[in-house]
Amino acid sequence: QVQLVESGGGLVQAGGSLRLSCAASGSIFSTNTIGWYRQAPGKQRELVARIISGYSTNYADSVKGRFTISRDNAKKTVYLQMNSLKPEDTAVYYCAAHGARDYWGQGTQVTVSS
Repeated sequence: QVQLVESGGGLVQAGGSLRLSCAASGSIFSTNTIGWYRQAPGKQRELVARIISGYSTNYADSVKGRFTISRDNAKKTVYLQMNSLKPEDTAVYYCAAHGARDYWGQGTQVTVSS
């Protein structure tokens, strides 16, 4: 059974940093595209960043230059380093693994105060 568990969320002041982790278990990982998504209250879930099996990455325009996604296949973990955080980054952040089917984590709250 595949499980994704996010961690690292919390409350931070604007301009601060957080690093989110997405730890995977089960028969998944190195060949899967892993994405970080976020959903703010009253808004649709949106893609923040994703990393493809060959380490190619994509970012939403709103986070380019501030967020960095990376993966450690040996640890089955994907990270999202978030710097220069803004209040508009406040959301629940989810990781998802995409392949023959999609798997989602339970989410971790990120709150950025002004």
